[in-house]
Amino acid sequence: MLSGISPWSILLILIIVVLLFGTKKLRNVGSDLGSAIKSFKKSSREETTDDKVVSNKSSKEDK
Repeated sequence: MLSGISPWSILLILIIVVLLFGTKKLRNVGSDLGSAIKSFKKSSREETTDDKVVSNKSSKEDK
């Protein structure tokens, strides 16, 4: 799929992106993306824990 893209092409694209947006804006975007991923993982872990607690309570009530 990416066999037609050489490393020089990727480097050129990265340079153009840095020139268009600037390093400060790219750093902010990276930071925002990282915090969004972190909060998504945290909420999915909490959801899994909540599901386990609910299933444990319902299995105890069934007995």
